[in-house]
Amino acid sequence: MKDTLLRFWSPLQPKLAAFSLSQKISAAVGALALVAALVMVGRWITTPTYAPLFSQMASADASAVIDELTASGVPYELSDGGQTVSVPKDKVYATRIALSGKGLPASNDGGGYSLLDGQGLSTSQFQEETSFKRAMEGELANTVKAIDGVTNAVVHLAIPSTKVFATEQDPATASVLVATRAGTTLSAEQVQAVVHLVAFSIEGLSPDDVTVADSTGKVLSSTDAAGGGGASTRTQAVTEYQNELNSKIQRTLDTVLGPGNSTVAVTANLDFDKAVRTETTYSSDEDTKPLSRTESEEVYAGRDGRDGDAAGVVGADGNTELDAENGEGDYSKRSSTQDNALNSVVEQREASPGSVKSLHIGVAMDSNAGVEVSTADMRDLIAAAIGEDLDRGDTVEVTSVPFDQSAKERAQAELDAAEAEEARQARNQIILWAVAALGALALITVVWVVSRRRAKARAEATEYVVEQLRLDAEERAAQAPVAPVTEITPALGLLEATETNEVEKMRDELASLVERQPEDVAALLRGWLVEPPR
Repeated sequence: MKDTLLRFWSPLQPKLAAFSLSQKISAAVGALALVAALVMVGRWITTPTYAPLFSQMASADASAVIDELTASGVPYELSDGGQTVSVPKDKVYATRIALSGKGLPASNDGGGYSLLDGQGLSTSQFQEETSFKRAMEGELANTVKAIDGVTNAVVHLAIPSTKVFATEQDPATASVLVATRAGTTLSAEQVQAVVHLVAFSIEGLSPDDVTVADSTGKVLSSTDAAGGGGASTRTQAVTEYQNELNSKIQRTLDTVLGPGNSTVAVTANLDFDKAVRTETTYSSDEDTKPLSRTESEEVYAGRDGRDGDAAGVVGADGNTELDAENGEGDYSKRSSTQDNALNSVVEQREASPGSVKSLHIGVAMDSNAGVEVSTADMRDLIAAAIGEDLDRGDTVEVTSVPFDQSAKERAQAELDAAEAEEARQARNQIILWAVAALGALALITVVWVVSRRRAKARAEATEYVVEQLRLDAEERAAQAPVAPVTEITPALGLLEATETNEVEKMRDELASLVERQPEDVAALLRGWLVEPPR
């Protein structure tokens, strides 16, 4: 291992030794940044992804779950004010099953039907009623929290005691406080669902006596006499219809007069009563055969019973028919009964709620808009657009008046100022980035130029030192005694053979010396420069 490191380090050591101080600092900073990046990437890869294990837990359940996770060595994270516990994603299901086997979470926060489990024989009637009321409040709160968008709910019930000898009982009332997720608002249908869930869970509780409010204190349920929460739905339906009709008319006016040159006010009366109408129509037809027909006829012929007496028979008209000459009387009667069929049509019509009873529309046009439009023509146009029905009392009024444009001008001026400020900030940001980029480029250029100058100065200093050493060697060789020719010739050959290697080696050593001890080399050079010539 040591030999391997030495073989890896030996070729790099001369190169690193040749680096300048700034280059060594840059290399060290780069190495540290690379190591830090590798460490962060490694931690990001090895850090597990957490997923919720249980949410909306009571404090007691959260504490018990955390104790079990700590004992089993499972890492966890808390969020949502401690009500949500998250564990690594790959351990969610196994941990949830293990905790469920131990009865966690117990979901027993002191509310709901669990309050009725601990009652004994010595429990008084007041305690029973109080416990029942608290249990119903807890169960209703859990039911309301199951609605999408509701994070928490509190229900308060006011259930009066039953009066034995009273004909009329005091009504029960309820109030519901709901908390929703950020940016979520309960719709009218959801509020209506909360009202009916609470009302039909308590005996004798009317939807009119249920109040729903949000966490900001705003009452969401309507207390109108027309049916509690149903009134809010009706109001919403009227508002939606008026807005739709208003938009339709406003688009027509904007097309004719231009945007901002008109305004519309629509009032719609809708009929929400459900009516059923039954109508029966009879008709007769001469060709229709009778259902039944009965005919009867009576005939009587009689003679007097005694001499000297005249026989007589009372007829159908009350007259007696007599035959005075012959003393005989005749009687006849004929009757006919016929049941004729009558054609009848029974029609039943059911009117759905939400029909339009009347429409009232007011339109104001800006007389300074510069568009010549007759108010009568505009009224006819709007009446045709809405399908005006004079029989139901529809009214359309159109007038032309000058509009006050001061608020619009101020708003436009503020908008222009805001746009100019945004443009100025964007321009300043671009200038700042450009200056920063130029500064960084200038800094890099200065560092490069300085490093080049220092490298050139070091090279010149090395050359100068080598030249001075060469001159000193030549002077010492000239002052030494002359050797025989037989001795000088091999020495010259050896000098020529090793001169190049020695010069290169000396150059490298001098460069390292200049890098390690620049002050000493500078002092040596200054001494050589000021040394008087011999």
